[in-house]
Amino acid sequence: MRNPVRLKNFNARFLPLYVIGLVILATYSPDVRSFGFAAPLWIAGALLRGWGAGHLVKNDDLTTTGPYAYLRHPLYLGTILIGTGFAIAIGGFLSALALLAFWPWFAWHYFPRKEEVESRRLASRYGERFDRYRAAVPALWPRWTAWGDTSSTAPESGDAPASGDSNWRLDRYSDNNELGTLLAVMIGGVFFGLRAFGWAV
Repeated sequence: MRNPVRLKNFNARFLPLYVIGLVILATYSPDVRSFGFAAPLWIAGALLRGWGAGHLVKNDDLTTTGPYAYLRHPLYLGTILIGTGFAIAIGGFLSALALLAFWPWFAWHYFPRKEEVESRRLASRYGERFDRYRAAVPALWPRWTAWGDTSSTAPESGDAPASGDSNWRLDRYSDNNELGTLLAVMIGGVFFGLRAFGWAV
C-alpha cells in the first residue's frame, strides 16, 4: 500500500487555494447557527469521497460498486458538499460571493468538460458496458437503488472485477490520495468549530 499522504495532495498549482483557505481560517469566525448548517454538509462530503475512493479502481476496471452503483461521480458530489459547507460556515457576503462564483463555474465549465473527457475515455475502453452504465446511472444525482449490470450480454473476459474485488478497500483509499482530503476537512472543520463556540481566538 502506498503512503496515504503523498505530495499529489499538495500540488503546487493549488497553492493559491491553500493560501486563501489559511486566510479564511485565520480571519473568519462562523457563528454557531451557520456552523450547524455547514458541518453536516462537509462531513457528508468527506464520507462520500472516502466511500468512493475505497472502491475506485483507476485504469484497471470500470468501477460500478459502492457509491458508483448510485451515481457516476461520487467524488465530485463529495467535493461539492464540502465546498458548499465551508462556504456556508464563513457566512455573510463572502459566503454568498463564494457560492455564486463556485456553482456556475462548476456546473457550466468544469464538470461538463471533465465529464466529456472521462466519458469518452471510458467508452473507448469499455464500450457497451460503459454505455449501459452511463444510461442507467446519473452523473451527480443518486439513484434510489443500486445499479447492477443484468444485461444478457455479459461483460467480456477481463471486464468484470475479480472475486471479492467489489468491497471497500484501504489500499484503494490510499492509492486514490483521499487521506489528505480527509485531513484537510477535519482540520478546517475543527478549527471553525472551535471559533464558532468561542474556544479559539
